[in-house]
Amino acid sequence: MRRITRITTVGIASAALALSVTACGGNSSDAGSGSDGDKAAIAYDIGGRGDQSFNDAAYAGLAKAEKDLDIEGSEAEPSDGEGDADKVQRLTELARSGNNPVIGVGFAYAPAIKKVAPKFPKTTFGIIDDASVTGENIANIVFNEEQGSYLAGVAAAKVTKSKTVGFIGGVETPLIKKFEAGFVQGVKDTDASVNVLPQYLTQPPDFGGFSKPDLGKAAAQGQLDKKADVIYSAAGLAGSGAIEAVSKAGKWNIGVDSDQYQQKGLAPYKASILTSVTKDIEDAVFNLIKSVQDGKPQTGEIRYGLDKNGVALSMSNPAFADMKDVIAAVDKAKQDIIDGKITVKTAP
Repeated sequence: MRRITRITTVGIASAALALSVTACGGNSSDAGSGSDGDKAAIAYDIGGRGDQSFNDAAYAGLAKAEKDLDIEGSEAEPSDGEGDADKVQRLTELARSGNNPVIGVGFAYAPAIKKVAPKFPKTTFGIIDDASVTGENIANIVFNEEQGSYLAGVAAAKVTKSKTVGFIGGVETPLIKKFEAGFVQGVKDTDASVNVLPQYLTQPPDFGGFSKPDLGKAAAQGQLDKKADVIYSAAGLAGSGAIEAVSKAGKWNIGVDSDQYQQKGLAPYKASILTSVTKDIEDAVFNLIKSVQDGKPQTGEIRYGLDKNGVALSMSNPAFADMKDVIAAVDKAKQDIIDGKITVKTAP
């Protein structure tokens, strides 16, 4: 088994230095040289590893590949307030170090991958949650978040006692609005009398709504004050603040991306996490790495939806699993979506 190297970068100059000194592998290669697939790297989104959600799910895929495929893995952390130039530098150095594939975790890497991928035609670049940038060596890993969120809406409408539920989005982007759209539709299709309180923490170009737990905590408290008793947070690291506030109020959380009931960092609040809308980012990352190692790299759009269990509701909380009527409603909605009887909106 090989060891994953974690790299923290701060700005362009230090990124180049840190990657060239500490990344796994030998000397940097010329542009386009690629590698034999036994080294892979992921570059994290805002919040980095330890967000108990999106980035941690990607790390789980790299760790699985490191264990099962005997690959040598590298991780690269973002820096606060960084721009596209920092991401370009980060991806360039990861590719020069012989990593293949190089995976950008999050849609924010789209401009950087558009610039870097053509310079390394033998290296596969993966990007999670973006299909806007394409190329012969780019794999676009995308999910039907609205479908999983619809199921969360069904569950929320079934368990609320106050007839008020909340949605907290980290940053108001088209991606996060998919979460909101599916959730609101699921709630309203189940019980039109339930009131939904949507709220976003920041607006682009301020992406701090994905990384600041205090913002999530304050937003959740505001919704609790308005009688919300189920709150669904799609806010990355900021969501942990919302989970804390909701837990302390004795109300229900719905987590996102990872099964947050199982996250060690959220253990003090796990009893309040009714369920989570999971995205199979772990397997998506693993599958891309394996495809490169097998000599058949994935490219183009790779979509994960309910039909492939690419999105789902977690069943880890025994309290949720025991809610037979809720589970029955969720299961029916899932099958109706798969069968095409329900079309879930992708925008509010």
